[in-house]
Amino acid sequence: MSEEQTVVAGISGGVDSAVAACLLKKQGYKVIGLNIRVLDAPVAEPCIEPSPLVISDHPDFQIPVFSLNLSARFFDEVIGYFRTEYLEGRTPNPCMVCNKRVKWHGLLEGASKLGAGFIATGHYARTASSQGRHRLFKGTDRQKDQSYFLWMLAQEELSKTLLPLGGLTKPEVRELARQFGVRAAEKKESQEICFVPHDDYCSYLCNSIPGLEQQVAGGETVNRQGKVLGRHRGYPFYTIGQRRGLGISAPEPLYVTGLDPLGNRITVGPKSDLECRSLLAAGLNWIGIDPPSASFESFARIRYRDREAPCIIQPQETNQALVTFLEPKYAVTPGQAVVFYHADEVLGGGFISHVHQPLK
Repeated sequence: MSEEQTVVAGISGGVDSAVAACLLKKQGYKVIGLNIRVLDAPVAEPCIEPSPLVISDHPDFQIPVFSLNLSARFFDEVIGYFRTEYLEGRTPNPCMVCNKRVKWHGLLEGASKLGAGFIATGHYARTASSQGRHRLFKGTDRQKDQSYFLWMLAQEELSKTLLPLGGLTKPEVRELARQFGVRAAEKKESQEICFVPHDDYCSYLCNSIPGLEQQVAGGETVNRQGKVLGRHRGYPFYTIGQRRGLGISAPEPLYVTGLDPLGNRITVGPKSDLECRSLLAAGLNWIGIDPPSASFESFARIRYRDREAPCIIQPQETNQALVTFLEPKYAVTPGQAVVFYHADEVLGGGFISHVHQPLK
């Protein structure tokens, strides 16, 4: 079978990736599963090896699965990024960085070695080609749509990517899993970061960076005017918009509104202090359009569960853009991504580098 009919499908062990692989097999593709391992002992020269993973017990969906140990790359590109972002007072999004720098990298490497023309994943998003451009769209299931996490993908990567679940809902995928004899059909989903036990990033930082807690403990907690209100356990253990765990008594609820890594200081204030009208986005990647040279209107999402809001995007130098919202947004967080949409299409995105809050 030719490269054009052969697909390397990422297999995580969950129901979505398994159903994606089975759907492609049903559609007539030759499907090869690839399980990318990221939490094993690192190896100097990763190679593709047979995997014991079994996708389905159904005789029609016996798909060979291989594995590729990219733990060293994951440690450098994802865990290293995760730690650095928190130490610099930002809130990272490791899943989208992993998609770009580990998963797609590994799948494309696997496709090259296994003679496949395409790769596939179980993400709930859609792709299409028109006017000489490969495009990315939201998944049909709005509760599961994962297009926000894929804004970093380039044209070359999208040209080789199949997303079989993009037009399905999660209940439909569960039902297909039962029909396909997928072993993970009833497996529960995990929303945790894979390398952070119990999703407790504070404990993870303390355990993985020796002496961190002692180095940053006791910094000042101040209000917008700089008045010292108390002491905190260390700036890396707080995020913008956080309300609990501040240890301050006040007549109204207080939220973290700013982090100062150099001074080991956190700023707190009422919810109104979280209001944001504009932000600066850096490291932009454009998918649905060419890099713009003039301002234009769009819609933007500032976090995964956010609803897109109307905005004006003004291109800046060094691959940055000033994003101004027509209505205020709250708890906009440096380090997270801002993703731009036109209806269902992802136009592009970037990392939030600076937040502009109105003067009070």
